[in-house]
Amino acid sequence: MLKNWMGAAATIVLLLAAKPVFAAGFSAADVPAYAGEHSGVYAHIEANSEAHLQALQRWVRQRSISAQNDGVAEMAAMLAGDLEALGFSEVAVVPSAGHPGVWGYYDAGAEKTLVVYMMYDVQPVNEADWQSPPFAAEVIEHKHGQVLMGRAATNQKGPQRAFLNALDSIRTVEGELPVNLMVLAEGEEELGSPNFPEIVANYADRLKTADGVIFPFNSQSPAGDVSMFLGVKGIVYFELEANGERSGGPKAAEIHGSYKAVADAPVWRLVQALASLTSPDGNTIAVPGYYDPIEEPTEEERWVFEGTVPGWTQREAAMQEGLAVDGWIDGMEGRESLERYVFGTTLNIDGIWGGYTGEGVKTILPHKAVAKVDSRLVPGQTPDHALSLIRSHLDVSGFEDVIVRELSGYPAAQTSIDAPLVQATIGVFRKRDITPDVTVRLAGSAPYYLFTDLGLPMVASGLGLGGGAHAPNEFMVIEPLPGSRVAGLVEVEKFYVDLLYALAAAEN
Repeated sequence: MLKNWMGAAATIVLLLAAKPVFAAGFSAADVPAYAGEHSGVYAHIEANSEAHLQALQRWVRQRSISAQNDGVAEMAAMLAGDLEALGFSEVAVVPSAGHPGVWGYYDAGAEKTLVVYMMYDVQPVNEADWQSPPFAAEVIEHKHGQVLMGRAATNQKGPQRAFLNALDSIRTVEGELPVNLMVLAEGEEELGSPNFPEIVANYADRLKTADGVIFPFNSQSPAGDVSMFLGVKGIVYFELEANGERSGGPKAAEIHGSYKAVADAPVWRLVQALASLTSPDGNTIAVPGYYDPIEEPTEEERWVFEGTVPGWTQREAAMQEGLAVDGWIDGMEGRESLERYVFGTTLNIDGIWGGYTGEGVKTILPHKAVAKVDSRLVPGQTPDHALSLIRSHLDVSGFEDVIVRELSGYPAAQTSIDAPLVQATIGVFRKRDITPDVTVRLAGSAPYYLFTDLGLPMVASGLGLGGGAHAPNEFMVIEPLPGSRVAGLVEVEKFYVDLLYALAAAEN
């Protein structure tokens, strides 16, 4: 681990330079294609495509906005009821300190057991921004073909219910599933999963006996390409607050702006505290020791990374265009920007407010200012340690009065490329002439550590295309345009059929 800070980009370069670079990276093309055929099950999926679509629509129409406790209990009950209908011998709505989880166990008497992680909660909506009402779950014409539009169509109700549709077809045709299943769902993923550890702990001993975890996921790009990630970054999400009670200035409410001549301003206090956390350009974290815990990439991670560089380089310009970003920090590109993206930690202001922000003029001295901040964490970093470093830095820098309020956090998670579940998933893609772009980790965050810390490999993957997650007009492709390489709902479900059988046949 590094003990000296030399700048964010320099840190990552040193991390990778600690070992020699591989001449050739991992290639998913070297993984044999899955050869199994399950024509009877495929035919059942095709014949029941309308009923399977209606199952997706039923889920999307059920509101389950966790931030507003809108329909959450009803969605948990719907999921539990669907598991019972699919023959799960154990089904329970699991209470927690927040929204409940859902547990299901299907005993197929099989050698292999697969855990299915699900989330049944969704983001809030502003209905006026939507082309189609967000909980109407209508099928509409779209530039990608016929799509199901609605909140959670792709994140994550659509692919999750498609997975359950595949189970239904297997059971109907074959009478039994090829693997045992454990389903564990939460209703607070969109809140940072604050109570999911409590739910997982109830079943930890049983989960440890499984062979891996999948998260049904629409993985395709509009061109039909697939990206697979073997891990996720962790996160710590917190608020900083400066107020007149602690920082000086008005304590109870805003006052006339002319009093700035003699009174402290909490907003300025917060701005200066935030500025102390980074270099002036905001791109280097200035908190002492923040980079020290970062672990060097393993030999396997460097091998997988090398295989990702060509694809990243080819997509980089289009990615920037899609994000409406003129370029990366300091003109980084290619290998350097990918190193930073995959292996680097971050400190980001998500929002900041205080006082009057409406139209026109209102000259006031606000009594309080708040900022929401997140830091993406890589292996070696933990939320508690990261936040303690920030707290210590603020104290040493004279900002003892600034409140630090943790909202959520969890560490990074990682899965090996050699895990049978990973190899089986790649093989199922290869059967469809798709060579997935396998990357070390997603730069975003999810609570996968709850499973990987139990020794379980975890894969978030599947066929399908969706868009608009957390945004208006969220969709999942149901029937793609002619000639498209994007999978429609029928092919998405066939993929999950193959994945279950491929895992059942995989060698440990």
